[in-house]
Amino acid sequence: MRPEEIAIAIDWAAAEGWNPGLTDATCFATVDPQGFLIGEFDGETAATISCVNYSASFAFLGFYIVRADLRGRGLGLQIWNAAIAHAGSRVIGLDGVVAQQENYLKSGFALAYANIRYGGTVAPLPEASQAGVALSEIPFVDVEAYDATVFPAPRSAFLHAWIGAPGHIGRAVVRDGRLAGWGVVRPCRTGRKIGPLVADDRATAEAVLSALLSAAGSGEIFLDVPGTNRDAIALAQGLGLVPVFETARMYTGAIRPVRLERVFGVTSFELG
Repeated sequence: MRPEEIAIAIDWAAAEGWNPGLTDATCFATVDPQGFLIGEFDGETAATISCVNYSASFAFLGFYIVRADLRGRGLGLQIWNAAIAHAGSRVIGLDGVVAQQENYLKSGFALAYANIRYGGTVAPLPEASQAGVALSEIPFVDVEAYDATVFPAPRSAFLHAWIGAPGHIGRAVVRDGRLAGWGVVRPCRTGRKIGPLVADDRATAEAVLSALLSAAGSGEIFLDVPGTNRDAIALAQGLGLVPVFETARMYTGAIRPVRLERVFGVTSFELG
């Protein structure tokens, strides 16, 4: 894809019900522009996929969509193979729709856990005892170091873009002089998504979330939660949010250890 064509994949994902953020295309393009592929048939866009290489050892696959009227012709397999080839020998991760899980298993992916999207309308939370500060006030090196504990590869350029994108609001909690949790809320086609939301524990996650909601205001929000993090599920349910969507997080091999107990909100189903 050319950089401006990433918006096509975003629009198609929106049509499939994935509810992307309003500035996702610009942020996503910072990772690996060569990893966004487009398939054409009779001169028209027929399929999209992304497989962005984060590092020499890890890639993430998303936006695997074939135009509805062209499905069943093998076009998806062609663009899939091209994306897998782009990753080379890297371990690949993805968040796939549950209905396609068996197909991903046949392609060498193994289920790691489910990610569950919770959604609903919430009012701003009461001010937490651990007041949040603007994420921009935190040294970026500290944010990057914390992110390294919850994501399988470095993603500095992406984090810079994500934190600073128009409409994105970031908040953090500092405890004893150390970053204890942080998060970002962004406007989407419908409502807002909170992600990432990462913290040492549930109380800190609630403090970050309270600061985000206070800054963003009330309304419909979505929070993508790892199914293995019971505290994150309890936090979402405590807000009155309900499950609206589920994906299967899958990998083709072993990733470096990450602290899923710190992940209260996934950054993005499309890029991990």
